[in-house]
Amino acid sequence: MHQDLTSLTAFSQLLLDLPGEDPAARAAAEAREAELTKPPGSLGRLETLAAWYCGWRGVSRPVIQSPQIIVFAGNHGVTAQGVSAFPADVTAQMVGNFQNGGAAINQLARTVGAKMDVHALALDRPTADITTGPAMSEQEVCEALKTGWQAVESTSDLVVVGEMGIGNTTSAAAIALALFGGTSAEWTGRGTGVEGGALTHKAAVVARAVEANISNNINGLEALRCLGGRELAAMAGAVARARMLRIPVILDGFICTAAAACLEVAQPGALDHAVAGHVSSEPGHDKLLKNLGKEPILSLGMRLGEGSGAALAISVLKAALACHSGMATFAEAGVAGG
Repeated sequence: MHQDLTSLTAFSQLLLDLPGEDPAARAAAEAREAELTKPPGSLGRLETLAAWYCGWRGVSRPVIQSPQIIVFAGNHGVTAQGVSAFPADVTAQMVGNFQNGGAAINQLARTVGAKMDVHALALDRPTADITTGPAMSEQEVCEALKTGWQAVESTSDLVVVGEMGIGNTTSAAAIALALFGGTSAEWTGRGTGVEGGALTHKAAVVARAVEANISNNINGLEALRCLGGRELAAMAGAVARARMLRIPVILDGFICTAAAACLEVAQPGALDHAVAGHVSSEPGHDKLLKNLGKEPILSLGMRLGEGSGAALAISVLKAALACHSGMATFAEAGVAGG
């Protein structure tokens, strides 16, 4: 099916016609849950996660067989402002590490049985410095959205998107500030490890970026264009494509959630097919999740990115569905009490 991704207006139109979950499949899943050999509600959130997944897949007894983890990489012009403890060259070096199987996300993908794909987006052309104007032109952001859109495989039954990009916590903080207000200090964290005066400077850069780009009543997609990066736009494109295919999504950390928030602001309900895999130790992430009404599955003090926290949460969702789909009902087991 061809979708017009040549302009933000066209992309906005796509978001107006997003499919919803299958209420019959969700109802059937909830009815089955009530008959399983356990006290009602005794598996806690595993039960609600299973019902959510069933509703989006349109199946009452599913098993996750084809999870896909997609890592997008991009470079940011704002690194010229000294917001990172690492140089921008690290982005390309880490892409090589992903491709060679040496990063944390490679190990986690293998552990949870997920297919992993890596997409580097014009690393030789960093986005513009967001303290002086928009990060991307409309053409550039649409190209990145399209990369994300096309990266999702229709055969996947669960999608995780991750990122790599020196400087992208600065972009994420600027997006969060633009969309939800507050102060730059509330949204700005250590990222690659900046501390003290460097962290204060980073917060000031975030504030300048928003002042340079954002007017009142900012549109979510314009925030993505003006303050984001190619990898953030690609993540947003992938999340939107997963929704069109009714593939559930597990969101990763602060940067992924900021990218996804642009969709939710552009079209409320756009993230109904997504759950938060974890809450990172980046201070803005918990605040961002609360603004989106997303309760994290895990809280492990992680802040690596790469899709790592969401990848770990795949195991929890797999376990939820193994119990939901594999357990016997009271009638099947011949156990009294059903």
